Amino acid sequence: MSRTLTLNIFRFNPQDPDSKAHMEAFTLDETPSMTLFIALNRIRAEQDPSLQFDFCCRAGICGACAMVINGRPGLACRTRTADLPNEINLLPLPAFKLVGDLSVDTGTWFRQMYQKVESWIHTDKVFDPHAVEERMDNQLAEAIYDLDRCIECGCCVAACGTALMREDFLGAVALNRLARFILDPRDERTTQAYFDLVGTDEGIFGCMGLLACEDVCPKQIPLQEQLGKLRRKMALAAVNNILPKFMKPLE
Repeated sequence: MSRTLTLNIFRFNPQDPDSKAHMEAFTLDETPSMTLFIALNRIRAEQDPSLQFDFCCRAGICGACAMVINGRPGLACRTRTADLPNEINLLPLPAFKLVGDLSVDTGTWFRQMYQKVESWIHTDKVFDPHAVEERMDNQLAEAIYDLDRCIECGCCVAACGTALMREDFLGAVALNRLARFILDPRDERTTQAYFDLVGTDEGIFGCMGLLACEDVCPKQIPLQEQLGKLRRKMALAAVNNILPKFMKPLE
């Protein structure tokens, strides 16, 4: 027999001066293979057309439907109601500007983050559209692709203790992004240049190692592995700047 689900959904419209933040309960009959994406669309279509939440692909690719599901950041389109209890609590992702109800503005945060870490290939080469494409070792290309699978959902930021306490912290997604360029042989930045970007407590040394970012990542990106490698690389860069040459460790 199908269950009757109760969805307690955060409601607040920051554009309306009369709106007050509160939780609103909706009941819904569960159907086979139902996801939260389906449930929310049914609520908006059948009960309350004013409900705000984001979605685009419904395939776990765009990251738009990220929200806090029973206290854990996740994607509504990838979360089956069958895996949840009868009562489900839904809140917007923290750390991002609230648009309304479950909708947050992740785009502005990610754009600013990419500008901070200079998320583009730095090279003095002049682009030649007629030149033969530069070849790359398959193993290296796969390693770069593995780090490039981020869908910018914001789950790792919302789960990060440091990011929730400090607005200036770059977060795992930014550090993972920089790790991708460190691997890329086309990027000509030096270790010192990378250190200047993230070698502070706003960057790699602000991470508390709670593992929450990797735990909630819907694409299973090895965030903690990259954070560990990046911390070691930046630590060596710091040591190399203060020790006499004969005492400097080899990278």
